[in-house]
Amino acid sequence: MSDIQQKEIFLKNYWKAVLEQDEKTLPEFFREDALIRWHNTDEEFTVKEFVRANCEYPGEWDGSIQRMECAGDTMITAAHVHTKDGTLSFHVVSFFRMEDNRIISVDEYWGDDGPAPAWRLDKKIGRKIS
Repeated sequence: MSDIQQKEIFLKNYWKAVLEQDEKTLPEFFREDALIRWHNTDEEFTVKEFVRANCEYPGEWDGSIQRMECAGDTMITAAHVHTKDGTLSFHVVSFFRMEDNRIISVDEYWGDDGPAPAWRLDKKIGRKIS
């Protein structure tokens, strides 16, 4: 199995733990000194803080990885994350750096899913992704 294939399996398991809000398993994916950055809200977390933020976030979650890419020493995922009841939905792009089979940093960009803004609808610019 190639290094990239191993990283893909690792990240699939990581996202499973994130979506299940598995506070016991999540720390195992990270090096102890890893940093997680959520750029949309200008926040940086230690592993312990990230696990707490993820696992204490209200609701039950589901989702899927929609795309996974490797760029040098960085793995990138694009994922759809949503509540099981469908009330909240997000798309997130995550950039992972790893060493010794552990995550050393994550830079994430979260976007709320929703309808196109009225100004684009009024101008008839764009269309739904099919």
